[in-house]
Amino acid sequence: MFLSPTLRRQPEFRAGMRDMASAALGIGAWGLMTGVAMVKSDMSVLEAVAMTLFVYAGSSQLAAIPLLAAGAPAWVILATGFCVNLRFVVFSLHLRPYLMHMPRWRRLLHGYLTADLSYALFTKQYTAPPTTPAERLAQEAYLTGNYFVTWCAWMGMSLLGIALANLIPQTWGLGFAGVLSLVAIVCSMATTRLRVLAALIAGATAVAAYALPLKLNIVVAIGVAVLLCFWLEKQFGLDPDAEDDK
Repeated sequence: MFLSPTLRRQPEFRAGMRDMASAALGIGAWGLMTGVAMVKSDMSVLEAVAMTLFVYAGSSQLAAIPLLAAGAPAWVILATGFCVNLRFVVFSLHLRPYLMHMPRWRRLLHGYLTADLSYALFTKQYTAPPTTPAERLAQEAYLTGNYFVTWCAWMGMSLLGIALANLIPQTWGLGFAGVLSLVAIVCSMATTRLRVLAALIAGATAVAAYALPLKLNIVVAIGVAVLLCFWLEKQFGLDPDAEDDK
């Protein structure tokens, strides 16, 4: 579906690919490091490939790897992955009005393919849901172009990392390049005072709650930032999408 000719022909598809291309190197480095980490944790090549293709979630994969290596119970591993990926619940709530006109199977596919960076770029590009069929097609094409680059970069380099695991040391810290890509995208979105405040609140909360297990500090940080900024928006009539005066 995400490579259907109708979507590929849209100029927004190419725009989405172009906008995501600058982050592809960081995403690929993160995927390469994850592929190496899976094999070096004594997972078989088949298991590592299956996790790459079916899970497709770098943070939860990295959180689950040491638990798998330690022989932790399945419910602990699943709970950890669930907690680490709770941020996608927030993403889904935000994207719901953009995608609800689609059949369920199509929404599920978008849910699988949409990642942090594609979500960030899409919501930066489109601040309001579509109201006409032409807008729906354009927005879906842009989102598809975003995650086409993300998926190819992640899968290709993760599989390469699995294949070359014994030749690439984990001490290279390749995952940091992916973190830097995400930071760059977030900084480019901080175009209003409310968005800057949201980022500062989330960062401070994540540090303050760092001791929480299962990386729940990330979930708490997102929740606190969303709720507090939503309250400020309603209390003082702030527009989260209004550009600050220069």
